[in-house]
Amino acid sequence: MALTIETLTVLNQYINGVMSRADHHALNVNEVVLTLAGAVIWRATQDVEVRTYNEETANILWVTINGHRYALAFNHQIGEIELHDRTQNGIVLAKFNNSTSATEVKTIFAGL
Repeated sequence: MALTIETLTVLNQYINGVMSRADHHALNVNEVVLTLAGAVIWRATQDVEVRTYNEETANILWVTINGHRYALAFNHQIGEIELHDRTQNGIVLAKFNNSTSATEVKTIFAGL
């Protein structure tokens, strides 16, 4: 099920949850998460949605940019955040980890 991010409180709750999980299980993405959050806020042209599981937010986010939907999802097997076309099972357009620079994130999101 998806939850629409409608308030700063919900956005804060989501980012805090992602940061907590990353600090505990995915130290190689715990920094780039903040850059990606900024990129999503910068480029979103419609409401942002996040996955929920057991009434808590989870590690999949959907963003629509100029009418096209993308999914950001943590891939546990490779330990990176992936940008997918349309759904979390769509074509992987980019991968992010803590070695991904803010400039790289900006360039990728500017091209969407």
